[in-house]
Amino acid sequence: MINDKFLEQLRKEYRANETARRQIISAANNILFAAKKNIFAIQRNDFKTAEEKMADIEKELKNLEKRFGAARLYNEGTYKAAVEEYLEGKTLYTVIKKKKIEAYKGLSLNYESYLGGICDMIGELVRYATNQAAKGKFSEVAKIKKIAEDIMGQLIDFDLTGYLRTKYDQARGHLRKLEQMTYEIKLKNTK
Repeated sequence: MINDKFLEQLRKEYRANETARRQIISAANNILFAAKKNIFAIQRNDFKTAEEKMADIEKELKNLEKRFGAARLYNEGTYKAAVEEYLEGKTLYTVIKKKKIEAYKGLSLNYESYLGGICDMIGELVRYATNQAAKGKFSEVAKIKKIAEDIMGQLIDFDLTGYLRTKYDQARGHLRKLEQMTYEIKLKNTK
């Protein structure tokens, strides 16, 4: 038999956790959607909108940390996905603005989120390079490829495993696309 008071305590803890979980999932889904819109704005060079969206996302992330604590938040997959998407956009913005990627102050973000976001950002660089090529800005494509090569060169030292290895392998595939793109541009311009 289970002690009734103990069982009641478990019930209260479970319900409190489920209530928090639903609130975190709802907020994380909103953040994920905003982060996707942020990336879309960056791809269109709408940096004013991107800066506003990033500020809104950061405000919401800080609010969630204050309400639930970083440790609790990272127990939810939807939160981790939202943070990674935010970092994908934030690092894309940082790279395009020719700044260094570094820890973003004021938020408790873990290494998995940073590394996942950085790896995913390489895919966004392919899209950005494609947009630049479509505008005839071929020298920008070469610069973007160089940035991606530099980042991938630094990531190789991590010897990533599991989920992050998958992200890294995807980023490596994106780098190959950038290499192919620059090769084709060079061939076309030497004819």
